[in-house]
Amino acid sequence: MAATFPGTVLKVGTTNAADVKQVAKRLADLGYKSTSPAGNYDAAFKSLIMLYQSQHVDALHRSLKVDGEIGPVTWGSIFDIKPAMAAPAAAGGALATKALAKAISQIGVREHPLGSNKGAEVEAYLGSTGLGGGYYWCMAFVYWCFREAAAGGTNPFPKTAGCLDAWNKAKPFRITKSQAIANPSLVLPGSVFILDYGNGNGHTGFVKSSTGGALVTVEGNTNNDGSNNGIGVFELSSRNIMAKNLKGFIIIP
Repeated sequence: MAATFPGTVLKVGTTNAADVKQVAKRLADLGYKSTSPAGNYDAAFKSLIMLYQSQHVDALHRSLKVDGEIGPVTWGSIFDIKPAMAAPAAAGGALATKALAKAISQIGVREHPLGSNKGAEVEAYLGSTGLGGGYYWCMAFVYWCFREAAAGGTNPFPKTAGCLDAWNKAKPFRITKSQAIANPSLVLPGSVFILDYGNGNGHTGFVKSSTGGALVTVEGNTNNDGSNNGIGVFELSSRNIMAKNLKGFIIIP
């Protein structure tokens, strides 16, 4: 059973009674009967959602976050939204599509030596932004992919090795976290996610696919655990649009 995400996170105190009733009916069909008044997202209903979350996975078969709130990822699980239904049919613009393809071609690149932020490929990524080896390189990797994809033509992606600097400079191409949560279909393959850890620290990478807010990504300067200072280029399936440190996405048309 598919249903359209209402565009706002449902949680205790929400006034979206019709949406809460819809969720309650679906949960009852799945064997999770609510004892709360119809349309009321109270503490008991939150507990019911937490129970559901603790026993189910998202569209990529990853454990749901047990927080008692219904964002697009939990919504997609409750209503059994399949990848083919949730993923956009079209990718981002031609340049973003080519940049993503270039990023995918780099999966498996590793630093030499490991942990040094150096090596021929890594230094090529950094060099595209004017830096030498030894620096964090996740954003340099993204810029290099766009530069290579542009092949000497127009490249509107900001030339920088700084994640937050790119976010600030790419204002015309930004989709904020709140916009992405309200409409997960805005997050297209080739989008660039931006994480903000505070104190000027961040991380970035490409969205390879988005299924109701559950993301498969291609990232440089990371590890299998999603580190922001790892050893290589990895494909990961651990991120989603509800991430605490997510600022949003840069989408080049």
